Amino acid sequence: MQRSLHYTAVVAAALGLAACAAPGDAFAPPAAISSDRAAAPLAHAIQVTGGGTTTFGADLDGDGDIDGSHFGFTAVIAADGSAQGHFTCLMAGNANFLGLHLMAVQGPVTSGALDGRSFRGTATVKVLNAFGPGVQSIFRNIPFLVTVTPGGPGVATLQLTVLGVFDGVAGDVAPGNGNYDLARETLTTGQITIH
Repeated sequence: MQRSLHYTAVVAAALGLAACAAPGDAFAPPAAISSDRAAAPLAHAIQVTGGGTTTFGADLDGDGDIDGSHFGFTAVIAADGSAQGHFTCLMAGNANFLGLHLMAVQGPVTSGALDGRSFRGTATVKVLNAFGPGVQSIFRNIPFLVTVTPGGPGVATLQLTVLGVFDGVAGDVAPGNGNYDLARETLTTGQITIH
C-alpha cells in the first residue's frame, strides 16, 4: 500500500511537469541520477510521501472560486536532517490561482525535520500572466519550506512557504516577514504518509 502511494506521488508529479514542460524548459526532466544513488537507503531515515489535490477552503484571489493546488513529493530524511527527494506544487487548469493560468514550484528536497513534518529545498518557480497577458516568468534557486500533516482527504494538510521573495503578494497570509506564505491547504484527494 505504501509503495503504491509513493508511486502515485511520483507519477502525479511527473504528469504535472510533463503537461507544462517543453524541451530546454526549466521543468523538463533533469538528467537521470544513477540507480545506485536513487535506491540507496539512508540509515534511520524517515520517508515522507504525498500526492493529490488540495483546497485552501477560501477564495484567496477574489475571483469567486475556492482556490487549491495539485502536488506530489517524496523526501527521505536522514538522522542528520539532510534529505533526498523532490517536491512539486502546481496550480493550473482547474486550480486557477491569483488570476494566473499557471503557477508551479518544483525542486529537490535537501533537508527536513526529523519527525518528517517539514522539509526544505530550492525550487524553480514558474508563473504565467503575472506580469501581463501571455508573459511567462521563471525564477530559479528560490528556497522553499513545506509543512505537512499526514492522512487522507479532509485530514492531511500541506503548507508551502516560498522564502525571501513575493512578500505581500496576493495570497500571502503573513505579509511583512520577507516570505510568501500560502495558507494551509487541506487534501481533497490523495494521501500524505510519514514512515
